Amino acid sequence: MALVNLFQSWGLPYGGAWLLSQVILIVVLTVILLVGLAFLLLFDRKVWAAVQMRRGPNVVGAFGLLQSFADLIKFLLKEIVIPAGANKGVFFLAPILSATLALSAWAVVPFDNGWVVADINVGILYIFAISSLGVYGIIMGGWASNSKYAFLGSLRSAAQMVSYEVSIGFILITVLLFAGSLNLSAIVRAQQGSYGMFGWFWFSPLFPMFVMFFISALAETNRPPFDLPEAESELVAGFAVEYSSTPFLLFFLAEYVSIVLMCAMMSILFFGGWLPPFQVVPFTWIPGVIWLVIKIWFFFFLFAMVKAIVPRYRYDQLMRLGWKVFLPVSLVWVVLTAGYLIAIGKIPG
Repeated sequence: MALVNLFQSWGLPYGGAWLLSQVILIVVLTVILLVGLAFLLLFDRKVWAAVQMRRGPNVVGAFGLLQSFADLIKFLLKEIVIPAGANKGVFFLAPILSATLALSAWAVVPFDNGWVVADINVGILYIFAISSLGVYGIIMGGWASNSKYAFLGSLRSAAQMVSYEVSIGFILITVLLFAGSLNLSAIVRAQQGSYGMFGWFWFSPLFPMFVMFFISALAETNRPPFDLPEAESELVAGFAVEYSSTPFLLFFLAEYVSIVLMCAMMSILFFGGWLPPFQVVPFTWIPGVIWLVIKIWFFFFLFAMVKAIVPRYRYDQLMRLGWKVFLPVSLVWVVLTAGYLIAIGKIPG
């Protein structure tokens, strides 16, 4: 609202001032997210290297800090190869759609109290819908490539994402029952109290749901040990096998933006979002956005450690875990959560 009031003081009508403020917020958020992602990628590679007793990127820039930007320039300058017989329109639309959807999901993520581009009352549903639409970009890319490897990889990826979205949906319902709202900012405020981090939803009957959400997030983003769509020994590079240069970069970008989004969602849903771990000085002196960034980095570190340590699942094991374990457990937990809240009087019986 501060930006809107500023632009109105310059003589702009309310509609124009609101639109201009939204454009500025979106551009600033996108730039910060992409620059932060470049350093997260370097951090990711450094963690893998440390676990495997390697150095990792350390040549381009001090300590390899410019390695991600060098990779970006390489991707942009490489030739775009289009397979013979590919549907060119859909071939190029698929990575654009994936990257656009991945970035647009961040519009409802609150970085601090009031620091959100769109503070809508159905923020959870918005993110769930955006993540569901991301399947289309992958299927379009695999089908338009005119390659059996790419098409088979896209079908496996779509089946994997859809399977784990079901359990994620039930996990979100348990969080919504505790918070009493679909608004992400309200969910964070519902975890605020004198108990600090012990009042967050991870320290409650929702702890098993947090563990399941973490594992489901790995599968939802095709992250190891669930990177079956692009398993090197099985399907070369999955749905992106025929992509190169900038189109491949967009798919790569969409995947990592979605990974960071899942880290942010775990921070918001279970670990208090922008809230400090203890409601005392000096923790309360640190801005909330810093606390959220720290939590996102922590979960990203866990994602990197899982990739470096845990062996890959077989596809039948992946599906069995999603449909035979996570789905029934999350469904039962919804019922148990509702019963628990009714018993303590939080929900009228």
